[in-house]
Amino acid sequence: MKSVLKLTAILTFCVSLASCSLTMRSMKSPNTRVELELSDFELSDQVSAEATSTRILSIDFERLFNAQTASVEADGGMPISAASIPVFGDFVMDPTKGYALYELMNANPGYDVVFYPQFETKIKRPIGLPLITITEVKVTARLGKLKAGSSEE
Repeated sequence: MKSVLKLTAILTFCVSLASCSLTMRSMKSPNTRVELELSDFELSDQVSAEATSTRILSIDFERLFNAQTASVEADGGMPISAASIPVFGDFVMDPTKGYALYELMNANPGYDVVFYPQFETKIKRPIGLPLITITEVKVTARLGKLKAGSSEE
């Protein structure tokens, strides 16, 4: 019994020394309404990015202690995922789609929004390993920059 308690104490100590990291970007979003037209944006050519997640027993161990995310904070509100806010035309439910959008935004700095992303998803389950799921997502979209200045004066 004492050896079990010692082992539990050692495991608890080792787990407490494990480190986690969270990479997060945030900005305040004012509580205002702005109406935008397509002519207010400079659109990029089609760009794409890919992300892969491997889940064992529905847990993504690669991102368990190291998360890369972004958020937009509304005044008086909760942080909202940037992977779903600046995207026009899709609501992102699958975390791997969010990782692919993060890679897309990270690889193309300076853009403000993602327009109508298209996702190509491949789900693989290795033969003989039914508890492992590998999800590969490729996202293709146009990115938009707000044009500087105003055309109406």
